[in-house]
Amino acid sequence: MPTGKYIVIIGVVIVVIGLVVWLAGDKLSWFGHLPGDIRVERKNMRFYAPITSMLLLSILFSLLLWVFRRFF
Repeated sequence: MPTGKYIVIIGVVIVVIGLVVWLAGDKLSWFGHLPGDIRVERKNMRFYAPITSMLLLSILFSLLLWVFRRFF
């Protein structure tokens, strides 16, 4: 498969993800506030490490890539 097709497919995937976040953004407010996401707020400092959320995204993308490779 030529590189151009890969770039187009990646672009379409990014657009679809953007549309989902845009249209269902209020329904995804729980994402980033899961147990295991570290949030420290002080007077002059803010630290946020979304560990659990990133693990869920990693699992989701791994499954999607596995399905994509399996069928294509």
